[in-house]
Amino acid sequence: MSFNTSLSGLNAAQADLGVTSNNIANVNTTGFKESRAEFGDIFANAAFGRSARTAIGSGVILNRVAQQFSQGNLDFTSNILDLALAGDGFFVVAPNISSDERVYTRAGAFGVNSEGFVVNGTGQILQAFPVNQDGSVTSTSLANTVELQLPATAGTPQATSSIALGLNLSANAPALDPALFDPSDNDTFTASTSVKIYDSLGNSHIATQYYVKSNTAANTWFNFLYVDGSAVDYSAGTASGVGNNVALEIAFDNAGTLSTINGAAPASVDTVAIAYAGGAASATIGVSYSGSTQLAGTASDSFLNVNSLSQNGFATGKLTGIEVSDTGVVRANYTNGQSVALGKVALARFTNVQGLSQLGDSTWAETTDSGQAIAGEAGSNTFGLIRSGALEASNVDLTAELVDLITAQRNFQANARAIETNNAVTQTIIQIR
Repeated sequence: MSFNTSLSGLNAAQADLGVTSNNIANVNTTGFKESRAEFGDIFANAAFGRSARTAIGSGVILNRVAQQFSQGNLDFTSNILDLALAGDGFFVVAPNISSDERVYTRAGAFGVNSEGFVVNGTGQILQAFPVNQDGSVTSTSLANTVELQLPATAGTPQATSSIALGLNLSANAPALDPALFDPSDNDTFTASTSVKIYDSLGNSHIATQYYVKSNTAANTWFNFLYVDGSAVDYSAGTASGVGNNVALEIAFDNAGTLSTINGAAPASVDTVAIAYAGGAASATIGVSYSGSTQLAGTASDSFLNVNSLSQNGFATGKLTGIEVSDTGVVRANYTNGQSVALGKVALARFTNVQGLSQLGDSTWAETTDSGQAIAGEAGSNTFGLIRSGALEASNVDLTAELVDLITAQRNFQANARAIETNNAVTQTIIQIR
């Protein structure tokens, strides 16, 4: 019996050495989680029990090899698609594009394959939740995740459909006759400002707003619109100027607050359809002056101060880069200033992480012991945040493992010496005559 006891000790020491050696071998493996060997003692049970006062153990048994899912250190890199989780959760990946299988990893060394999919070193594809344009998730079910793919095409242009201006038109400006307005004669208008707009093909055009302070109505201005040097009428307004163009009539009260546009409550007023050259679709543009004022200017003013000026169109854009937020929203940035949300990195957690099945390559699979995967978003509930440009290092403490290695070696030697002693005792008994 003592031989078996010592033999179980040898096996236990060897298992401990194996676990420790595996930890040391993976000290530089991204996302690796160290393991520890957990042992239990063995007692032989008789049919009617045993005497607690005289029972002798029968050795040791390896109960399990338990992984330790403590946080590893974050190593920062220069690759945007290197992702690390600071906190609870796993990245969700699929073995290939046609697979419904999902596996889980803490190793976030991702790149892009020839088809633009975000993959790890073994070709597994990173999964993401579908999102709206503002980055909000439309579904957090793992069954509805999509393969994260970077766009290969240029950003789609958007035709300008609105212009918003916040101006201060100087109350000190001299009054002029709007009937004499001529854009080629600076003496016939008070001030002007321009903004770049876009057609449906992404071509840019210059929209110029001319302002004439009325000489017939107090606190009233006329606004004439020209696109690429050609007059554009408003759908409602006052016909005036040398071209008899339809202009907006903008009125302020005695406090300088915008009062009416074309005699009605201030609102956005549409232009007539603008016929762009080059095959672009005709389009109307809504012009609003919300927040505009007529207040006294200074002697150095040009009678117009632009507080805000914006339009909602943009040209065709080329992909300039990718960014990943702390909450996992992946956005593509374009040269036209637009940012498109591609998806939100899907995360999963488990009730019992030590019940996960190891697959190698720092990946795990769901089992009945681990419980079903619980999907979620980074930064919500108990899920950690995502760090772009970083990798989670192995959580192996090399110093502690070296100490464990020495301990396991001595345990092995001690059990071997016990076997040697048992052998000597046995030989002595055999040699008794």
